[in-house]
Amino acid sequence: MTQPRTQRLESEIQRLLALLIARELKDPRVGNVTITAVSMAADMASARVYFAPFASRHSPDEVRSGLTHAAGFLRGELGRRLGLRYAPRLQFEYDDSAAAAARLSGLIDRAVASDRAGAPLAGAAPGAEPTAEGAQHTEAPAADSSLQTPAPGTEPRPR
Repeated sequence: MTQPRTQRLESEIQRLLALLIARELKDPRVGNVTITAVSMAADMASARVYFAPFASRHSPDEVRSGLTHAAGFLRGELGRRLGLRYAPRLQFEYDDSAAAAARLSGLIDRAVASDRAGAPLAGAAPGAEPTAEGAQHTEAPAADSSLQTPAPGTEPRPR
């Protein structure tokens, strides 16, 4: 469990790095970058900075290279602006969780679309009847006995 001071420092580093990268960094490889998270080591000597390029012409590896090249400048500015005696060493890592979420969302959308279109299940032989597991339930639901009309000549019992 992270300490409250560590959590505050992580959020301040994230906020300040986003500001520094957007306004102070001139490396064309970096461009628009979103800092998604910062994770400090227990001894606060190093910090993993997770980033996601936003509409970048460069690959994530190129963006990481640009950020790593500017790490010394960013570390010095962090130390000065946050008043830290020892600024953490910055390690940049590409955060692919947004891309993975988009990929999973696409898979779900395709599965729903194929289900609505009545496509056969994946792995089923063409022209084969669906198995009991994949068969649609076509039986009419049983009517509620309280809504049924009594047979002619019989009267309903009082409740």
